[in-house]
Amino acid sequence: MTEKGEKMSKFIIQGGKKLEGEIKISGSKNAALPIIAATVLNAGTTTLYNVPDIQDVNTMFEILKKIGATIKRKNNKIIINTNKVHTYEIPDDLMRQMRSSVILAGALIGKYHKAKFSCPGGCDIGSRPIDLHINAFKKLGVEITEEAGFIKCKANKIIGTNIDLDFPSVGATENIILATVLSTGTTTINNAAMEPEIIDMVQFLKKMGAKIQGEGTNQIIIDGVEKLSGVSYNIMPDRIEAGTILCAVAATGGNVILDNVIPEHLTAVINKLEETGCKIEINNKKITLNAPKKLKPIDIKTMTYPGFPTDLQQIFATMLVKASGTSIIVENIFESRYKYISELRKMGAKVTVEGKTAIIKGTRKINATTVVCTDLRGGAALVIAGLMAKGKSRVENIGYIQRGYENLENKLGSLGAKIKLEESN
Repeated sequence: MTEKGEKMSKFIIQGGKKLEGEIKISGSKNAALPIIAATVLNAGTTTLYNVPDIQDVNTMFEILKKIGATIKRKNNKIIINTNKVHTYEIPDDLMRQMRSSVILAGALIGKYHKAKFSCPGGCDIGSRPIDLHINAFKKLGVEITEEAGFIKCKANKIIGTNIDLDFPSVGATENIILATVLSTGTTTINNAAMEPEIIDMVQFLKKMGAKIQGEGTNQIIIDGVEKLSGVSYNIMPDRIEAGTILCAVAATGGNVILDNVIPEHLTAVINKLEETGCKIEINNKKITLNAPKKLKPIDIKTMTYPGFPTDLQQIFATMLVKASGTSIIVENIFESRYKYISELRKMGAKVTVEGKTAIIKGTRKINATTVVCTDLRGGAALVIAGLMAKGKSRVENIGYIQRGYENLENKLGSLGAKIKLEESN
């Protein structure tokens, strides 16, 4: 599958049905990828559990295999051995498929003091420069050269230092940690990202023997160690998948019990769902949602964690198309994250965009039609629109969706959705 998705793959959705039932949430995409990259750092074998079976994870496995790792897979259990890594170059074709593969650069620099990669690809949701990563590597004593579209990184040794991030970038925070866990001395990251996925990666590294403190705060301190050992680890549940399912159920006026969630990861999301009139109960690792007959309009501003996640902006916006009034969304993270709105308008949604702001006027009726995915989360949003519409919708170019959601059609189907995957030759 290509990064831009396979136009031949589509979802056929017969909308207008309430979603009801119980569903188990998969392991986190955004936690799994940096943890898989981190396996390069250890001396031994890593066993990972709750790994989602999605395209981005499979791409990361392909990269690891290309550089010399061996990988055994049984369902959501993965055994990785990185003892025979023999190259420090991330393959260009795979790099261009998935932007987050840049996270492997930090691990290679941390273990082997060298890395080579091209400018990363991924969903086109706006400018996501890796300058923060490169500048941090330079501060750690890494010599950076660019030639023919490739970035070469080389260092005699990695020396701990203070790094002040201009923006609390998740990827840059992760890359700095991976580059410094085996360093000489101490590294302090100021204005670090605080996302749960970073905490999960740090907990994994600590289990291997890393000395890190401050994860989950805006200052992370890494004391370099000589080596890390192989371990077993369970990947955290996916808070974005959980938020997506909650919105799909709310959009159809249904009810659901989510199992395998960490509710505190979803505080901002739960608060906004309650503002729409949804009734939510939390019991240990379960969340129960009962949707109202009519959703109330709300205002949302995307922020870095613990604020409202940008990865759920498109999902919420689509749900709010059926709210009884006007909702306003401000996208503060990625400037090109409104591309899906032109597709929503095909279905009768009344949405206008002015710069960072989307104004959504609720409407009773959403028309079933054919729409095309433009990115991962926007694709999931269009699936929700199809579930809201009465009649048959086609969501095309779903390769994007398969990058980040594990068997979305089966999970929604288990809640009563009439959705099928169609692949043409």
